Amino acid sequence: MQSSKLSLRRRQALKLAALAPFAAPAGAVAQVADWPSQPVRLVVPFSAGGPTDIPARIIADEMSRNLPNRLVVENRTGSGIIVGSDVVAKAPKDGLTVLYSTVGHAVVRALFPRVPFDPVRDFTPVALVGKVPMIMMVNKDFPAQTLPEFIKLIRENPGKYDYASSGNGAAAHLTTELFLHMAGGLKMNHIPFRGISAALPDILAGRIPMIVDIAASAVPLIRRGDLRPLAISTTERSPLLPELPTFIEGGVAGFESYTWHMMFVPSGTPTPVVNTINGHVNRALAVDAVRDKLVDLTIDVTQSTPESAAAFLASEIAKWEPVIRSAGIKVD
Repeated sequence: MQSSKLSLRRRQALKLAALAPFAAPAGAVAQVADWPSQPVRLVVPFSAGGPTDIPARIIADEMSRNLPNRLVVENRTGSGIIVGSDVVAKAPKDGLTVLYSTVGHAVVRALFPRVPFDPVRDFTPVALVGKVPMIMMVNKDFPAQTLPEFIKLIRENPGKYDYASSGNGAAAHLTTELFLHMAGGLKMNHIPFRGISAALPDILAGRIPMIVDIAASAVPLIRRGDLRPLAISTTERSPLLPELPTFIEGGVAGFESYTWHMMFVPSGTPTPVVNTINGHVNRALAVDAVRDKLVDLTIDVTQSTPESAAAFLASEIAKWEPVIRSAGIKVD
């Protein structure tokens, strides 16, 4: 386990070094020398102590070391990401209120019937922090030992088997629906739970054979031998579990799926302010201690510009909205 962590950290360090020339260095673009003029609210639309809140606090602490005022994490939960995101959408356009969100930002418009903001029009992406892969796991006694065997079994028994998810419309649910579609229109029954902890008793007992979840939750279960992994959603094998094949290796051509972490400000925030925040985020992510902590949380850390973050968001919206419509997924 220790050697795999070191390998992943080395790979992250090399990747960030390679990407550094593409990030916005100080002086390369218009920036604001005295940002922030007062403490910054970093709004996280998830509960404190969770897999989104913890990395947000790690980054906020590092950024605060080099700024005249601190970033203060504020957890604003409710209706998925809607309550917290709406706070930022309606905040002054001065760079003093920043949103730290996930793939939920890309799918909120398709999932919820009424959203008080537009995830594109009302926000400016600042920086893509990193991506978190998804892992498909089955009960240890399930007959399929590999992803091709799983696909064959499900294809021969349409609608016979159930799969669990950590919630209706969650990244794990969407990833599973994408897999079922890309694997040839496989038919399984979705059983949503309130988090993987609630689903585990049924999966461990074999009442529900399969679940997909984020690597941060899945890796400990796999390393303890509780569940058997079948595939990881990266395009290449991950140092997290180097022996685990990708979905692509398992026969699902082009399959790739993540949750991810990104920072946003209200649309209309001056470009120099956006560039300044982006520069501070990239510098924080390049610090070894920060990167190591995020790697331990299974985040594939990156460097980005506001433009590349916006392009990534657009590609994610274009990818997930058709999946949601096709599967008829809605969150009330």
